[in-house]
Amino acid sequence: MSMLGTFIKPMHPEGIKFVAIFAAVTVGLFLITPLLGWIGVGLTIWCYYFFRDPERFPPDRDGLIVSPADGIVSLIEPAVPPAELGMDDTALTRVSVFMNVFNCHVNRTPITGEILAVSYRPGKFFNASLDKASVDNERNSLRLRLTSGQELAVVQIAGLVARRIVCFVKTGDMLQTGERFGLIRFGSRLDVYLPPGVKPLVSVGQTMVAGETVLAQLADETAT
Repeated sequence: MSMLGTFIKPMHPEGIKFVAIFAAVTVGLFLITPLLGWIGVGLTIWCYYFFRDPERFPPDRDGLIVSPADGIVSLIEPAVPPAELGMDDTALTRVSVFMNVFNCHVNRTPITGEILAVSYRPGKFFNASLDKASVDNERNSLRLRLTSGQELAVVQIAGLVARRIVCFVKTGDMLQTGERFGLIRFGSRLDVYLPPGVKPLVSVGQTMVAGETVLAQLADETAT
């Protein structure tokens, strides 16, 4: 990879209108004073960087569950998946990945599977790093059936700044590990509810890379 390619990444189409708005405001700020204009330039660059969409390369091994988001593991605890998904009310291990406003916000599928349900629920906008955000905040939930027959849930949760969850997929779609399925604007969290009996291979505070960092592995007898 060239030095230029290290810093300049492709931008997701969702970001084009926002970068254009930031750039237009920046022009106006330059008309007021150069100092404000250069501040606008910095914010425009940040906006582009927020919507960056680099290529990711999932590990080539069956049965691995990867992180759906860039960020930091903020919580690992037992929890019941969102009721709107229609899953059993048995508590599963939930791994939460918190994304700040400097992380890449394109979300990726944790493991190959078919989408059995997609459910959006409006809500509040507490800080996404808080435990109650999983229950109270705006969210979009996906229920996946893996090729092993097990099920997994992944939930996009809006944060204190985020006001828009975007989901690109629908019920019946077959997704591959690391495939893009959505994004959240502008700071948020992803929860993964692991299948019963599957233990996480990460720790709270660990840095995650969407589509690449391994969260967990299915048991040998169920891995595909």
